Amino acid sequence: MIPPSTQSPRRVLLISATIGEGHNATARAIEDSARRLWPDCEVAWLDSLEVMGRGVGPAFRWIYVFNVESTPWLYNLFYDALWRYRWFADASRRFVGSWSGRRLRPLIEQYRPDLIVSTYPMGTAGLDWLRRRGKLDATVAAVVSDFSPHPFWVYSEIDQHYVMSQASLGALHQAQPDAAGAVCVPPVMPAFRPADKGESRRRMELPETGFLALISCGSLGFGSIERAVDAALQVTNVARVVVTCGRNEQLLHRLAQRRRSEPRLVPLDWVDDMATLTAAADVVITNAGGATALEALACGRTVVMFEPIAGHGHGNADVMARAGLAELCPAQSDLVEALQRLSTDPQHLRAIEQRALEHTDSGDFTQQVAALAELPRHRGKQTLHAQDAFFVHAATHAVPQQTGAILLAEGGRAEISTADWVDHIAGLITRNAPHLPMLHRRLVRRRGRRPCWVTDRVEVPEHLHSRVVGGDSGVQWQDAVTEFFATTVRTDRPPWELMFLHDADEGKTALLVKLHHALGDGVAVTSTLVRLLADSDTTQPVTPARPRVRARPRVRQRARQAWQMTRGLVSLAGAGTAPPSELDGISTPERRFGWVELSAAKVSASARAHGVRNSVLLITLIAEALHRLLDERGGSVPGQALRAMVPRTTRSPRASDDMAASGNRTVAMSVDLPVGPMAPEDRLAEVAGHLESTQRCGQPMAAGAVMAALGILPDPVHRWVVRRVYQRRFFNVVVSALPGARRAPRIAGAPIAGVLPVMPLANGVGLGVGAITWGDMVGIGITADARLASAPQQLVDHMHAAFDDLQDLCEQGAGP
Repeated sequence: MIPPSTQSPRRVLLISATIGEGHNATARAIEDSARRLWPDCEVAWLDSLEVMGRGVGPAFRWIYVFNVESTPWLYNLFYDALWRYRWFADASRRFVGSWSGRRLRPLIEQYRPDLIVSTYPMGTAGLDWLRRRGKLDATVAAVVSDFSPHPFWVYSEIDQHYVMSQASLGALHQAQPDAAGAVCVPPVMPAFRPADKGESRRRMELPETGFLALISCGSLGFGSIERAVDAALQVTNVARVVVTCGRNEQLLHRLAQRRRSEPRLVPLDWVDDMATLTAAADVVITNAGGATALEALACGRTVVMFEPIAGHGHGNADVMARAGLAELCPAQSDLVEALQRLSTDPQHLRAIEQRALEHTDSGDFTQQVAALAELPRHRGKQTLHAQDAFFVHAATHAVPQQTGAILLAEGGRAEISTADWVDHIAGLITRNAPHLPMLHRRLVRRRGRRPCWVTDRVEVPEHLHSRVVGGDSGVQWQDAVTEFFATTVRTDRPPWELMFLHDADEGKTALLVKLHHALGDGVAVTSTLVRLLADSDTTQPVTPARPRVRARPRVRQRARQAWQMTRGLVSLAGAGTAPPSELDGISTPERRFGWVELSAAKVSASARAHGVRNSVLLITLIAEALHRLLDERGGSVPGQALRAMVPRTTRSPRASDDMAASGNRTVAMSVDLPVGPMAPEDRLAEVAGHLESTQRCGQPMAAGAVMAALGILPDPVHRWVVRRVYQRRFFNVVVSALPGARRAPRIAGAPIAGVLPVMPLANGVGLGVGAITWGDMVGIGITADARLASAPQQLVDHMHAAFDDLQDLCEQGAGP
């Protein structure tokens, strides 16, 4: 009885190719396991070569046979070039991937599989091509039936490659370092299993005694088969030499003629019961290291690789020999010697058979197929987008580019202790993090080239910490929070950390998270945290965008966009440098923080009363608090302004969950906040006007175009430009108002009542203020350079006072 898999795919698609029968044999083994695992699952097949076009299959089979038999030097030249010249391998894979992927796409979309397994490299290339372009969401795996996975076999966007040995796994990572791989047992039909030799020989009508050598070189029956026959017949201890000729009728005819003078020779045409014939043999002599070798190992028989065929045959033979799974005989004399030794030394023969059995018994192929249904999404090495690389280049020792948040847990189950909380969160990370690509990316910096992400393991102790403050700890809540966020996140692992924080005196609990800004913006942080930690029944689906009723004609639309772009570029260029401010100065690595919690209902009511959006009201509130701070510090003057860098999201509700939760999808607007003396309602009107005019003139579109243009620059130049524009010369403060969750999710039954954002700073910019609406609360986070030591608390007090004043204005306006 096979236990069912946790996830049962409804449709499985197998992608193979008929070029010989080896790839199809592997696919049949996968289908057999799938049908036993998931009886209600539909299984369909595609032949890669047939899909790629009419005549492609016959042409490739002719080229393969011709190269192996007539021009092995050409095949070796191609195979060696794949390993020696990375550019050649990449170009070949891109060409084949584009060809195969374009042909596969409509068929995959029509079938809509949950799981796709490829057993042929050209099929795998097409799947990788589709994955890279976001056209394939199903789980994708490849079973590499060759012992040596050459570069054409291995692709970085495939969720898993099953290979045949530990030595094969090393070859896989040599071919593609960022590919996902694991060792599986031989992928063969269940009939290929250890069996009694005598009984097997009786069933095949062969003599039950004596040393039997089986020469089997696949369905095409090519290679040095007759030379192998000559060598085997030279060994007098070999009682029978059985040869399977497959579909090679000429070979069968020649060997049948020869049998008249050599009774030990038994030539066979197509054999339906290869499992019994393989089990009847003492040794299996082959030359490619594909399905025939795998079936022999599954039966616990000794494999001898004789004069391996060109290309992959040589590679497979070398890897099998290194793994101790085959005897390698490059020449006829080597085969004579090997057969002499094996036929006269039963202990040596049994030792080799035992190694084969140990390899075969190291796992269960059916369960390994079951694991494919639960694979996390794998991503290979990915060059950072320009928006993400921007924050890598902007980071310095004094100004690390990391963002974060505090998730305030409220009213959790009283029976959950701190240790239980931590265990629960650790379990969530273990289960969910592999399915959230943002959380297992590690940053790799490359000299002279743009940084890239590589997939890395998430080790829970490296990313989850806990701390209890108050009581006998001698540490206060604010001090623990400051210490956590003021410490730079490490980049020699996926650059994110969580801390569970509990205050023993006040009984409050929070989750603190920080991550490198290159991983994502504020929306990415909160979205990923919800998917990582929230109870499954409290997460919210993404609301789809309303379809457009009517689209403008393409020419008019493009003309309008060009005009907006031009106006936006003029606006950016005309903004000039930021006004001088006492908030600016030389950055230090120390930080101070402040937090404000407001009623979301009151914020929305006040915004409605004033006829503005919530974000406009919150930015006005920040401007009013800044005015009062500056007024306290030395006075403010009429017309005074602070240049704010205001991020604006470019995320589309149509985007997939992964796109919505990873990377930076923002552009920056340059807005002059009025901080001089004026009435609160006048400040609100002025802020609303500045934001509207900035939006209307196309500045967000222009900022996005500038960001994309910077990404085209060589990486050293990109870094140089970023360091000179992302600093106090062009803005004085970072201000952000983010969307959040309308309904508070829960973690272990405890509602996340609010979120407090943690903003990054820029070189010379001493202040960042962010606001996010979360359930019934609007959380405002203030980050300040330590040289502005008292500013965060002053701003907290001023924001409360300013919000009360805005509330009073609403009440006065509603009066008689």
